[in-house]
Amino acid sequence: MADLELTDTSIDSSLGRKVKDVAAGFVGGATQVLIGQPADLVKIRLQTSGGNTSASQVIKDVIKNEGLLAFYKGTLPPLVGVGVCVSLQFYGFHECKRQLLKRSNQTELNLWPQTYIAGACAGIVNTPVTAPVEQLRILSQSSKSSGSPLLATIKSIYSQNGLVRGIYRGTGITLLREIQAYGVWFLSYETLIQKIQVWRRYTHRDQISTLELLGAGALAGNFLWISSYPIDVIKSNIQSDKFGADSKFNGSVLKATKTLWATQGARGFWRGIGPCLVRATPCSAGTFASVELALRVMG
Repeated sequence: MADLELTDTSIDSSLGRKVKDVAAGFVGGATQVLIGQPADLVKIRLQTSGGNTSASQVIKDVIKNEGLLAFYKGTLPPLVGVGVCVSLQFYGFHECKRQLLKRSNQTELNLWPQTYIAGACAGIVNTPVTAPVEQLRILSQSSKSSGSPLLATIKSIYSQNGLVRGIYRGTGITLLREIQAYGVWFLSYETLIQKIQVWRRYTHRDQISTLELLGAGALAGNFLWISSYPIDVIKSNIQSDKFGADSKFNGSVLKATKTLWATQGARGFWRGIGPCLVRATPCSAGTFASVELALRVMG
């Protein structure tokens, strides 16, 4: 059977191949942000609300108090940042895949554990960009005021708290989420792609239709978040926290986890999962489909 992995050029280690991986990932990242930003704002507000509101109430309040454009509040950092992040994700996945294939003398990755490992590597490579970008987005989305310009916010955080405890606050919990999330994301997507090829009796990956790519990507996005959502809630609370003397958690994962459990119980770790899955379905579908189609065009 033909190669069942993300491209049919899995052992091509040329610079051109790597540039194509990165370019296709950027297309996927930009698609993801533009589709999912409104639902992501609702998710962040729910995660950081302390359990005092609902998704419908968040939507009503945003429209009433901030206007429709507020649903794209904080879009600039993720539009650039997520484009870079998804580029890194797909490059990291492909590069780890190439190394695993070389070491094992295989022509295809197995699903478990190799595809999961390659996905986890994508998350690791992605984390140094994801952590600061998501903190800036969360601080913007969790605030109900017009806020400071992006550059002024970055300067303020850096001058008062430095690089590690300020700009990169929450990096450890972000890394944990990225490893689990992207390991599952790529594993579930590749599993579904293999099933489609078998069910439809396709001899080549390029025969898979756009609709089928969208369906596989949509389901993979749901698997990603269901497998990692409680970690994401903890991360959002740490990264939306105040700095300095007013901080509730001081960047501590353990303290944030204990506080969430004490104040909201188990349900607190799943607050906002509805809007998150609503967002994940089209975002993940669009990301994988746009990456696959971009790679087909570029060859």
